Order: sequence, then structure tokens, then C-alpha cells
Amino acid sequence: MLLCIPQVLKPEEVAHVRERLAGAEWVDGAATAGEQSRLVKKNSQVREGSAVAVELGELILDALGRSPLFVSAALPLKTFPPLFNRYEAGEQFGSHIDNAIRPVRGTAVRVRTDLSCTLFLTDPDDYDGGELVIEGAFGTQEVKLEAGDMVLYPGSSLHHVTPVTRGARVSAFFWVQSMVRDETERTLLFDLDQTVQSHAAEHGQGHATTVRLTGVYHNLIRRFADT
Repeated sequence: MLLCIPQVLKPEEVAHVRERLAGAEWVDGAATAGEQSRLVKKNSQVREGSAVAVELGELILDALGRSPLFVSAALPLKTFPPLFNRYEAGEQFGSHIDNAIRPVRGTAVRVRTDLSCTLFLTDPDDYDGGELVIEGAFGTQEVKLEAGDMVLYPGSSLHHVTPVTRGARVSAFFWVQSMVRDETERTLLFDLDQTVQSHAAEHGQGHATTVRLTGVYHNLIRRFADT
């Protein structure tokens, strides 16, 4: 499932993040790439674990916790601390699949990358190129979102970022280990949850069908989830 989630960050939050990133230390993006990805990755990123990265990562994690759509789709168990990258003219990231396991620097925590996330921090008019191209079961999709919007997609997907030809593309990227490992089960749960929410909005939380559907949802969570 590929899902675009609007306004994870509010405009004022995007502005704050961009201001803090302007004064951050940027390093070669290959620093966090795997052995194969390093060969096709050309960008820069804020040094992992730096004070700015930690501060802004916590801001994003707080925002994700306030996003019902993200929680419903990802059913997050662990979220890798967000990283920040920048693509300028001529920079790109060739086709690759993200590493299956990501260790969190300075800890014993490891995150299985069930879901990959890109949170856009620059508007599409600010740069040319830089589309995130994701290959999935239903074909290839190009993603280029408004600042503050995020795309969530399977970590198993082959994907790449096209060359930027004007301006700069700035974004946050990170991974989620879901309580529900299986993508098909997770998608079914998301569809059911959205149906429950829609029915509740029309008929009320106390409606008998809403109550029964809610029970089915939670019983399926009990069956599928690991915590």
C-alpha cells in the first residue's frame, strides 16, 4: 500500500524545520547508505545524531503521533529517528531497496523497515525533478508532494529519486516497524478501520454496527499483531 498523508507538519512547523536545517551541518549522504545504495546515492544530509537532527526528529515523531491516518496505516511499533536529506542540481538517488534492518545509532535498538517514509519539506514549485519513483505491484508511481505532506510505502519497494535540475529538494526520511509485519494483513486492517471511522461519522460511535465492526477490528489486531 502506498499512502500520501497530507499536512503531517503544519506550515509554521515546516518553516521552523527549514530555518533550523539552514544552519545545520550537512555531510555526504552516502554516510547512511548500504553497500549497494552507496554506489547510486548522490545527495547530502544532516549528520545523524546531531543536536539539530534529534530536535527536529522529535518534532516529527510528535506530529506522527497526532496523525490518525498514519497510526491507522502503519500500526507503528518502532519508528527510526528521522533523518534529513537535500538534493541540489545534478543530485539523485538511483534505484535501490532500503536495508531490511536499521540499527539506531548509539543504542541497542534495531528497526525492521516494514514501511519507508518521506516527509517533504520543500514545495514542488521550489525545484524541478526530484520525484520519488516507487515500483509496486500495481505499477510505477511518481510522488512529489507539498511541504508538510508525507508518503508511506512498503520498505520492500524498489524506488529512486530522479535528478534535481533546479533548486533544492529537502525532506525527512525514516522507517517504521509495524506491529503487523504482513503487508496484506496491514492493508486489510487499514481498510477496515477507515470503514469503521466512516460508519461512525455517519451513524455514531454507539450504533450497533459500529460497535460490532470495532470489535472485529480489535479482534483481528489481537490475531495479527506482535508487540
